[in-house]
Amino acid sequence: MSLASLITDFATYLHSPEFRDHARHPDHPCAFSRQRKLPLPSLVAVLITGMRKSVQTELDEFFAHLQQSAQLVREVTEQAFAQARAKLSSTAIPSLNDWLIERAEADGYITRWNGLRLVAADASTIRFGVRASHLPDAASRDQILFGLCLPGTDLMLATSLHAQVEGERQMLFEHLDRLSSRDLLLLDRGYPCRWLVGLLHHRQIPFCMRVDTQTGGFRSVQEFIRSGHAEQVVTIEPPSESDRQAYGGPSGPAQVRLIRHVASTGAVRVLMTSLMDPEEFPAAVFGDLYHQRWRVEETFKRLKHRLNLEHVTGLSQLAVMQDVAAKVLCDNLKTLVALEARHQQDLPAAQRINHAAAFSILKPLMPRLLSGQSVQAIISGALEMIAGRTYTHQEDRSNPRRARPKSHKFMSLKPC
Repeated sequence: MSLASLITDFATYLHSPEFRDHARHPDHPCAFSRQRKLPLPSLVAVLITGMRKSVQTELDEFFAHLQQSAQLVREVTEQAFAQARAKLSSTAIPSLNDWLIERAEADGYITRWNGLRLVAADASTIRFGVRASHLPDAASRDQILFGLCLPGTDLMLATSLHAQVEGERQMLFEHLDRLSSRDLLLLDRGYPCRWLVGLLHHRQIPFCMRVDTQTGGFRSVQEFIRSGHAEQVVTIEPPSESDRQAYGGPSGPAQVRLIRHVASTGAVRVLMTSLMDPEEFPAAVFGDLYHQRWRVEETFKRLKHRLNLEHVTGLSQLAVMQDVAAKVLCDNLKTLVALEARHQQDLPAAQRINHAAAFSILKPLMPRLLSGQSVQAIISGALEMIAGRTYTHQEDRSNPRRARPKSHKFMSLKPC
């Protein structure tokens, strides 16, 4: 199946009555019934083109690109945009992302590792550029974005916003229904605990997670470190009764496999996995397997810096949720286009697509693509341009992160 066909079907679903019924906010059951200057497909299309400038500028550019005009076109005001988006449910755009991921998997874009789909989970602190507001549902400035990423293709499977007081294990627990026995969950050292290990075993979700060797943790892990073994099968104690009642899962112990991995820096890591077969999954492959978890960090970096994730176009929590979901979907669409460009041009392994250039090329084309206009011709030219913007990737290159305050943009510092 071609990428042009995927985008055409995506645009068709965006204009379908099925999506319209799902996209309505519960408080506005009759929304998007009449023909307006900003109908539902155009409203969603504006959001998922990656809004980084002022709302009015983005609207004028969208309709200018839609009409292939060199000058800005004033079709809709930002006040009309604000009224329309208030009638859009918080699950509308995430449902479009679910459709896209399902279709991408059916079309073979999502790679697998030994028959398993790799899924990396992590969270990142977000400081939105919002100002003080008297809205009853005003968004808080500091929140946490949790995400499930597909490292093989750099697609974001799902995201959710949470308050600062929630823990990352709780966030992961709320997303476990998206995983199955055909997935392999990759986790950093902040996640391992008895109830999570037991619950993943109970749900038959394969996992590979790093265990912290410095702050105590499991007794069996500490014994394994002192033993000097390269790998060992150990028993994890059952969760406490309070954790079992809160999260479910079995009341008995769980068996896991511990693997000692020495990083290129000489640091010793202990990896815990449910993949027990040493012949099918030898210990030597787990170092590179765990390293793929880093792709979720790169995905967060793309969203924050290339798509200006912290710059939002509204002050309510609903508007913030819509903006985050829209930029995740925008990044996924761009990633699929970059994958197709790489495949068609058969680029060498060391040549990587410049994703910043890919976004700049796609943004003016998105209005027509999402409306279903001349998709084949537009996408063919875009793929050729994107494939020509590459850089050479250097293996084993390390750039340690410098300790410095993170830069967070304020509302008054957004691009013009």
